[in-house]
Amino acid sequence: MTTFPRLHGRKVLVTGAGGFIGSHLAERLTRDGAQVRAMVHYNALGSRGWLDHSSIANEMEIVAGDVTDADSARAACAGVEVVFHLAALIAIPYSYAAPRSYARTNLEGTINLLQGARDAGVARFIQTSTSEVYGTARIVPIPEAHPLQGQSPYAASKIASDKMAEAFHLSFGLPVTILRPFNTFGPRQSSRAVIPTVIRQLLAGDEVRIGNTAPTRDFNPVPNTVDAFVATAASDRAIGATVHFGSGREVSVGDMIAAVGALLGRTPRIVTEAVRVRKGGSEVERLIADNSLAREMFGWAPGVSFEDGLAATIEWIRAQPAGEASRYVV
Repeated sequence: MTTFPRLHGRKVLVTGAGGFIGSHLAERLTRDGAQVRAMVHYNALGSRGWLDHSSIANEMEIVAGDVTDADSARAACAGVEVVFHLAALIAIPYSYAAPRSYARTNLEGTINLLQGARDAGVARFIQTSTSEVYGTARIVPIPEAHPLQGQSPYAASKIASDKMAEAFHLSFGLPVTILRPFNTFGPRQSSRAVIPTVIRQLLAGDEVRIGNTAPTRDFNPVPNTVDAFVATAASDRAIGATVHFGSGREVSVGDMIAAVGALLGRTPRIVTEAVRVRKGGSEVERLIADNSLAREMFGWAPGVSFEDGLAATIEWIRAQPAGEASRYVV
């Protein structure tokens, strides 16, 4: 982990701070000495997501709101220097059932944050993208110039929000960087994601119920992605750029299952379930990042290996009370 002194003492906003990556990022920034405003999604239970479990949450300014509400977005941006925008609907299967919800949260919510950041005169706006915007890779490894293809309503909503961020940079001079992580995994990830669900099944027995095992992904442990956010915000070279942050290593779902089995001392028995297979034409068959631009611009490199990330995730899931790890799905 590299420390970036330029963020020490600076007022920063993290949206989606109660979620998987957002909570890790908010904690890291706080430990680095930034003044963190953590925006969590308002809910009737008063839950702050994973920040309810953070030992340093009391060192943050935690605000509840909704990025789809322009007033919430404007208030969250007021007085901050750097915006890390992570709030989003991310579950691909639900996007088939509720595409308008994804457009509302991921596109309209991003517009609200961009406008709030513009009004506040922020020094940097980090837009969180996703490797899903490419669909199945046509060029391997995937460069930043790879064509975009919305193979799910979720992917389409993220393409639209990325392009709106680009437009605010080109039209209004907002200092935007589009950060595009690949397949982040680790502690606190929703149990609906592929790695946690495989781990949970193999902790319980040898059987793994799964969809397609052939697709490949660039699985990247969450500490590497958090490093990417911090490195990007600390560098002026990133303004106006889209930058990939992935391991550069391609692993099939089947090989990931075998790796988890090896760490647990089990021989997985795979059972294919049609309900877990993506809709026709929607499956992304290959994802692997060309991370050379991130290495060249920031000296960034993935510091935690795939295997070490799996081991850390297994230990975290083992330590959770029954049902706890599936409470939060952002």
